[in-house]
Formats: sequence, structure tokens, C-alpha cells
Amino acid sequence: MKIGVISDTHGNIEAFKSALSYFNDADMIVHAGDVLYHPPRMGFTEGYDIPTFAETLNSLSIPMIIAQGNCDAQVYEELLSTPVQSPYAYVCCNGIRVVISHGHLLTREGMIELGKKYKADYFISGHTHLPVLERVDGVTLMNPGSPSLAKLEIGGKPIPSIGLITETGAKVINLIDGSTLFELNAEA
Repeated sequence: MKIGVISDTHGNIEAFKSALSYFNDADMIVHAGDVLYHPPRMGFTEGYDIPTFAETLNSLSIPMIIAQGNCDAQVYEELLSTPVQSPYAYVCCNGIRVVISHGHLLTREGMIELGKKYKADYFISGHTHLPVLERVDGVTLMNPGSPSLAKLEIGGKPIPSIGLITETGAKVINLIDGSTLFELNAEA
């Protein structure tokens, strides 16, 4: 069992294709929002291509669950054949329960409480573009960071990232070199 975890792609097809190389054998992909739109405050990124991104997403053979981000306008959602769930999504894959939310409307404590309410193993969020992987009160909080507009820096260089969940645990992966940035084993 493998779940690909991504957020904050902001219409960057090159970043999305890079992430897909890690998801090719996934049972499902969860996207924590901000799929297509590129906000003007964040600066232009090479690879921004909404039509190609939408076409690529629509042609995926892997099921994708998307929670609506603060930059996911309905006009862009009309390009997608996958519904954008708002403001939360809940999935269960091989007995692993996952709540997905962009995270811009919740505090960390709110994420923990909502995860506990739904007996979630994982609470997936995005928005900050900073990867997080920690377990609190039985709920694993995971933010995969961003593959296109990364805010995590190592040695002064932004590190684009994604996440993976398997039956053995979860990890956040550096898209530049494939190394593991953070890792947690599944609770016994």
C-alpha cells in the first residue's frame, strides 16, 4: 500500500511531473490544495502551465483526492475532471484513515482535534510550503511541503518536497536528490 502526498503545486507542471515519478505505483494520491493557481505574491516559477497541468492531472490512472486550498478558485476547478473537495476530504486506504485539509483555516491544535474526532491515522495539510511530519496524540500531522514553491531551505537553497505513506510509516522526500527529509514509523 502506498499513498502519494502532495500540496501547493500552484500550476507548475514540471514540479508535478517530478512528484509523479515517486507516485507511479501508488494506490492513491492526496493533494492538500492550491493545485493550479499561481499567486502573484509568490513570484513566477518556470514550469507554470495550467492547461498542461490540468491535462496531466485529468489523465492520471491513479485516483486523486483533492482538498480545496485558499488559491483553488472554482474557475480553475472547472478544468479538472477530479472534484476538489471543500474544505476537507476524508479517505480510508487499506485501513489507514486520512483527513486532508489545506490547513489555512485551522491551527495546529485544530488539526489535531479534527484528526482525533475522525480517528484519523494521518492529518494532511499544506499552505505553509514547509514540510512537517510529527505524531501527536495518536495522529500523524503531515505537510509534504511544496514541490514548486518550497520554503524549506538547506544551505540557503529551497528544497522542493512531497510525502509518501505506506503500511510501515511515512516520509517526506527531497525532490532534488530523492533523500528522506523526515521519517516516522507506523504505530504498532
